[in-house]
Amino acid sequence: MTHPADEHPLPLVAGEHPPVPGAVKVSSVDMAEAHHSTRTKARNAALDILFEADLRELDPFTVLAERLDNPNVTVREFTREIVLGVRDNQADIDRRISGLTSSQWPIERMPRIDRCLARMAIYELDYTPIDARAAISEALELADELSTDDSVTFLNGLLGRAAQTRPGRKAHGQQ
Repeated sequence: MTHPADEHPLPLVAGEHPPVPGAVKVSSVDMAEAHHSTRTKARNAALDILFEADLRELDPFTVLAERLDNPNVTVREFTREIVLGVRDNQADIDRRISGLTSSQWPIERMPRIDRCLARMAIYELDYTPIDARAAISEALELADELSTDDSVTFLNGLLGRAAQTRPGRKAHGQQ
């Protein structure tokens, strides 16, 4: 990635003036087009659905069905898997999260985005064969992009403890 100062200035169009003396016009990078893997995009879509369901106090399946019924929206299979996996196991996932957090910070007090990210990551850790580092890394990347400054640290600690105590794993998270 090049730094804007390293780029050649773009010509000004007729009537365009620099905002401050000495400023030059350079091209910008649209962050919405930043490269993400297909699985990252699927996780992001699942997060959108789970967040909307939590916000609207709906069953995640209802929100997923709305997306599936929209001919302008493509829902990846992995998105469906995550949404339905979290939905079908939410009570156990929430108990697991509650067991990993302090009594001063119950799941209800977590920011909604963090709660949804934690649910997704715990689903992946406990119900799929995914490598723990991949599940945690993906959740932290989304938290870094979408949540508060403290979310990455909080979720890293929570998910690290979850990875160490994955069902069917030895005490130190080894198979």
